[in-house]
Amino acid sequence: MRVQSFYEWNARKRVRNVSVSPHWRYSEDLLCRSGDSAMCALGVDVGGRRKGFDVAIVDERRLLDLRGGLDRSAVVAIVEDVRPVIIGIDGPRSCAPEGYSARACERQLARAICGIRWTPDERRVRAGAYYEWVVEALALFDALTARRVQAVEVFPTASWTRWCGPRGTRSRSSWTREGLASLPLEGVPQRTNQDQRDAIAAALTARQHASGQTESIGEIVVPRLRGRGYSEPR
Repeated sequence: MRVQSFYEWNARKRVRNVSVSPHWRYSEDLLCRSGDSAMCALGVDVGGRRKGFDVAIVDERRLLDLRGGLDRSAVVAIVEDVRPVIIGIDGPRSCAPEGYSARACERQLARAICGIRWTPDERRVRAGAYYEWVVEALALFDALTARRVQAVEVFPTASWTRWCGPRGTRSRSSWTREGLASLPLEGVPQRTNQDQRDAIAAALTARQHASGQTESIGEIVVPRLRGRGYSEPR
């Protein structure tokens, strides 16, 4: 039986091609229905202009789609068409105050959960190419805020730590591969790279946030600890 496409279900009632990126195509089973229990969440792994963005879309059970090599305008176009309930962005939504090398929430998260890369003040962020990915994250948050889309800052390393325990001596790739395999999420490809896994973690963390299963460390949303209203993403 043919699966109804997102655009056929969509209120526009017509199918159209979206040329947002040569890397992107909509899956025929990309469904975010309003009349059933599915809750569509989107996760973004932010990159600079050369690497681009990776995007994962999940519902309550499945990974619906996974794309990479996108620019910011492509991500915004996907959001406008898919209309997820919530978006998790792996990137800072603000800079540190003037003269500071990190945000207070980053220092708190580093003490409580795991290491995190500091985000300095805006002058340093915009001074050179090193922080280009931060500039892209800030611009994406601004674009989504202007469209009144709910977007939260997430940090996949903290999410993996809360779900699977500390990394220890394992490599980051093996740790997150094992972690992803342990989660009850259908439709995950046999092979994924680190950016894809982090995009999936961002989407799952956002979905948990929409279900009240997270806590906020300043601006950063992380899954709750076990025993504090915690449940694994499902």
